[in-house]
Amino acid sequence: MLRVCFLLLLGSSLCTAMCDLPLSLWCSSGETAKSCGVHEQCRQAMRKAPDAPPVNLTLYFESLCPDCKNFFATQLYDTWEALGTDVLNLTLVPYGNARETKDGDKWKFECQHGDQECIGNLIETCAINILKDIKVYFPFINCIEGKSGMPEKDAEECASQQQIDLNPIITCANGPMGNALEHQMALQTDALNPPHKYVPWVTLNGVHTEKLERKAEEDLLNLICDTYKGPTPQKCLQRFSKSKRCYQD
Repeated sequence: MLRVCFLLLLGSSLCTAMCDLPLSLWCSSGETAKSCGVHEQCRQAMRKAPDAPPVNLTLYFESLCPDCKNFFATQLYDTWEALGTDVLNLTLVPYGNARETKDGDKWKFECQHGDQECIGNLIETCAINILKDIKVYFPFINCIEGKSGMPEKDAEECASQQQIDLNPIITCANGPMGNALEHQMALQTDALNPPHKYVPWVTLNGVHTEKLERKAEEDLLNLICDTYKGPTPQKCLQRFSKSKRCYQD
């Protein structure tokens, strides 16, 4: 019955009662397909193809969250470096559990780990916008996330190491451009469905479930490889250590 439902893409209650996600998302990852009881059907319907699109992974985080830093260090950067942009399309959203209020013609941000975290969020947001190429800005942000937690000082050190001009990034972070860009990060975070309850918060091909989150925190590499519909890279056999989360206050 499940095979018939899947292949014909019927939306009847008989089919969809097996899974609480929309039918179109049942094959969004191997874990989701297993949860919906259609893993074999998805595997057959989406055989590995050399021209498969990359897996879309979005990370919602905040710059000074210890568990976000751990996720960068133990899962995210190694996975991205191992698989490359042909397999993993990564989007970073530095905002997390912050809150924003309108203050005249600007936005005022209150961050879970204090003012320094807001500064870090702004620097990383501006780096994404100004550097544009993820092959440049992700190593820079990863470097910042791996340091002491004084964002401007850390950014100076990382920019020097990676030969990045920090001046336009700091100018952005301290001015209206950074304020407007961070507001966009807030809007993107607040639009999550379901709403985020903690960070790091991961969506995979637009989907978030607790099972997907747990798998991402425990073994992101194999989660991406299981989801990717192209030839499986050799690096998929590796294992990385577990991560944690920063819950909202």
